[in-house]
Amino acid sequence: MPSPQQARAQASAITSGKTAPEADAAPTYQLRALFDRPRLSPGQRRIAQYLIEHITEAAFLPITELADRVGVSQPSVTRFAAAVGFSGYPALREKLQAIALGTLAGGATSAEEERGNELQAAVDAEIENLENLRRDFADPGQVVEIGRRLSDSAPLTVLGLRISASLAEYFAYASRRIHPDVRLVTRGGTVAYDALLQAREAGGTWVLAFSLPRHAQETLAAVRLARDAGLRVALVTDRAFGPLADEADVTFATGTGSRLVFDSYAAPGVMAAALLQAMTDADPERTQARLEAYEQISDQHQFFLRD
Repeated sequence: MPSPQQARAQASAITSGKTAPEADAAPTYQLRALFDRPRLSPGQRRIAQYLIEHITEAAFLPITELADRVGVSQPSVTRFAAAVGFSGYPALREKLQAIALGTLAGGATSAEEERGNELQAAVDAEIENLENLRRDFADPGQVVEIGRRLSDSAPLTVLGLRISASLAEYFAYASRRIHPDVRLVTRGGTVAYDALLQAREAGGTWVLAFSLPRHAQETLAAVRLARDAGLRVALVTDRAFGPLADEADVTFATGTGSRLVFDSYAAPGVMAAALLQAMTDADPERTQARLEAYEQISDQHQFFLRD
């Protein structure tokens, strides 16, 4: 029996060292469809990945042993079963056993699955997210308008807490090249409240907030604080509806990749870059002047390696 550490490593593995034709048959396709739920937590995705990789054995394990092999608690397995649409672990195991018995009986191989592994499936899902975003950009009017409003807000506050902090940092870093006063908020609670209140008192009018799975209670509280302070909120998220979208003035909903243990954010990254582009277009003279000044400083102090 593998140790808990080995089980976690196996559950996080993409293909368990197998090539795509050996590892990906029709049962794997069935399991992916069964477990393809964007709201699964990272721990629940470990369970799903372990079941995908070890279906012929895992389908017959009692809940205690499955939990031990994946390195999670028994209640976590029970919650996972409910999250993927079953009344409990016994009902899920019955379904898994039917799939596993099909594998043992020599079920037919799916041609589609033979062409890809889990990494490729994750990329395919992100391509679909980007294609959906491309369709949304057929009418760029809202992006252009919000880019102008963000450009006009001085200071401009950029908010991103927990997992969303990295995308907020990217946006703040880039927007400081073209905007004179960008304030980054990556801590919640009273720290966020102080920053938002100060931004409003300084004349700021807009906040750009990022909220990506799993959505933090702190983000919802901070967005409400921003609204209470008199700021308007543009939100980049993966949900067009829900508490956060209800609080925002404008919501840009883009899909996130949920095939792997941790989410990937190709479409939200492009959305952020599109808003940056809209900001540069809103005030081209200021943009040009600031970019030229920055290039002079970076050359003078040798910020970057020469190509």
